[in-house]
Amino acid sequence: MIDPKHIEAFAQIVGKENVYSDKAHLIAYSYDATRTRYEPDAVLFPRNEDDVSRILRYCDTNHIIITPRGAGSGFTGGALPANGGIILGMEKHMNQILEIDLQNMVAVVQPGVINMDLQKAVEAVGLFYPPDPASQEYSSLGGNVSENAGGMRAAKYGITKDYVMALRAVRPNGEIIRAGKRTIKDVAGYNTAGILIASEGTLAVITEITLKLLPKPKFTKAYMGIFPSVEHAMNAVFKSLAAGANPVAMEFLDSLVVHALKVKLGVDLPEDAGALLIGDVDGNVTEEVAFQLEILERAFKANGATDFHIAHDSDERNKLWFARRNASPSITIYGSKKLNEDISVPRSKLPEALNRIYAIGAKYGFKVPCFGHAGDGNIHVNVMVDGSNPKELEDGHKAIEEIFRLVVEMGGTLSGEHGIGTSKAPFMHIAFTEAEIGLFRDIKRAFDPNNILNPGKMGLPA
Repeated sequence: MIDPKHIEAFAQIVGKENVYSDKAHLIAYSYDATRTRYEPDAVLFPRNEDDVSRILRYCDTNHIIITPRGAGSGFTGGALPANGGIILGMEKHMNQILEIDLQNMVAVVQPGVINMDLQKAVEAVGLFYPPDPASQEYSSLGGNVSENAGGMRAAKYGITKDYVMALRAVRPNGEIIRAGKRTIKDVAGYNTAGILIASEGTLAVITEITLKLLPKPKFTKAYMGIFPSVEHAMNAVFKSLAAGANPVAMEFLDSLVVHALKVKLGVDLPEDAGALLIGDVDGNVTEEVAFQLEILERAFKANGATDFHIAHDSDERNKLWFARRNASPSITIYGSKKLNEDISVPRSKLPEALNRIYAIGAKYGFKVPCFGHAGDGNIHVNVMVDGSNPKELEDGHKAIEEIFRLVVEMGGTLSGEHGIGTSKAPFMHIAFTEAEIGLFRDIKRAFDPNNILNPGKMGLPA
């Protein structure tokens, strides 16, 4: 329980209407997409950057733990109050698009802005914000930056870090800092913005984000490659890209996912396929789009595709993307709990990686449906277990550890977009040396010497 004097102090800063310590709010802010629960002691909703500064300064002085939170859609517990303390909710007030600069093609937003809301706003004026995580309809841009979110369009356009030009943030001692500039080039000083991106709210609280925008492509077409096996599909991924293909997205569904989509959601996909590759190509002239599709079809068929289908209208395209975006909820037919990991490997390693991942699943007797962003080497691996069976859960976690060790051995990483949070923290030693983890600790101490800001995440001390 938090001392009532602190609640009164917070009310003086943000107003009583923005301070909650009732049970309903504590429960509502105790979990994210992991469904793991940690109740905070109170929930605060800052109205502006000055509120954030004053709250942090007070918490630093009084050694009160504080966890920034956006939409709570994360898959690794990054925004969970794992050590109690205060939740700093950014979604209630700090949720405005402050500026869309057409001349310089940048947007300035507050951290609580929903990803899709920005996409719609900039597309209405002919611009384009590419990062599109599957949670784009409800995840916040502050959370996207804090986890360095990816998305379907990363194969061509990159991920969140590639669009962050500048940040405003508040250090735990209340100091307001600017990181980066609104210029295309900026090589003055350390890349502080780069340090804050993917820091999971452990170093500072982001209060403003300046994002690069692109001109919106005029034409887009969707495609689907049908393959007899996962190995054929994964070979087609890196070989088609090496042949000159530049798709917006190249998404992968294995046969388990295709079957689950049919059973759970009635999605009509070729069930005899060993794997599917689904994606978009885009361009500003139709010839460019046609050329990209021709390269893909030729490369896919050279690598074993039995068919290559082009969506001829928006209904067909929407059907394909409905299937991809609903891959995750569909696979619950295989188990009451999914241990969902977003491993990433060099693209040329995908065929071997997936074959060995399926073998690990078979060793423990688990189905392991896989899908994801094959075009950039980022695959969602789902070890399906009976959540009520302690032995299955234990074996499931053993399988996950084996998968992580395999991925790192192949030159890959623990997470391509979900981050580390609490769920992957125990595995950081697999991916990083003690010297590297020590450097992370040093950076944390430099920003947050009293360790009040989201402690215990990313394998750092609680």
